[in-house]
Amino acid sequence: MRYARAGALAVLLFICISCLFAGLIAPAGYETQYRDSPDVAPSHRFLLGTDELGRDRFSRLLYGGRVSLILAPTAALISVLLAAFIGGVSGYVGGWLEKFAMTLTDLFLSLPWLFLLITVRAAMPLNTSPQVSMLITFSLLGILGWAATARVLASAARDIRRSDYVLQAEAAGMRGWRLFAVYVLPNLKQILLAQFWVSIPIFIIAEANLGLLGLGVSEPMPSWGGMLRELENFSALHDEPWRFASLIVLLLAVSAFQIVLPQKENA
Repeated sequence: MRYARAGALAVLLFICISCLFAGLIAPAGYETQYRDSPDVAPSHRFLLGTDELGRDRFSRLLYGGRVSLILAPTAALISVLLAAFIGGVSGYVGGWLEKFAMTLTDLFLSLPWLFLLITVRAAMPLNTSPQVSMLITFSLLGILGWAATARVLASAARDIRRSDYVLQAEAAGMRGWRLFAVYVLPNLKQILLAQFWVSIPIFIIAEANLGLLGLGVSEPMPSWGGMLRELENFSALHDEPWRFASLIVLLLAVSAFQIVLPQKENA
């Protein structure tokens, strides 16, 4: 299993570095059009061919990965911070605040948040710029994805609040936010880190679902989800298997995260 994790980490690092340095590796910009070469097969000039608008697929694959691999952790950070505030604080304080927070959490968990996200994203104006659509998409992912993590943190904070060392600190006169900052929050750090890492592949897949529906990042900005829309044309896939490149890279990245995650959680 150790070798599998090492291999997955190497694959993940290779994908991340390639996408982050897309400006140096990609042979063209993500929106550059070769009008004389629309929808051509892979060649030494176009490693993955071009799309119907003559844009280099390999370049768009790299730039699309940059969008997912930078903003998915940002969305995960937003969700973890919200969960820490709502779940961690309410679990530590207890009483009516914890009951209210857990009721709110149960409400969010009962909602089909992906459909809610689709509804909100679909309500955006059609002329929304790619940068704004990108920020809104991942901000919504982070804002709507905190509930499950909040319940985990509330339970952990409740157990810490009842621990012997916290009771001893209270007996010594330490109270309120100082007690939370000194004794509770440091003990939640590992859980926060684990939940952060767990959330990243979830948000990558969520954006891919939105992109497949045409509700992700707006054109011409590429994303892995947006590139998956090329797979809708099943008749062309038999003759153009290189269109599967975005799906293969997406599966490799998500699978690598899943294999590496247990090692992160035990760190």
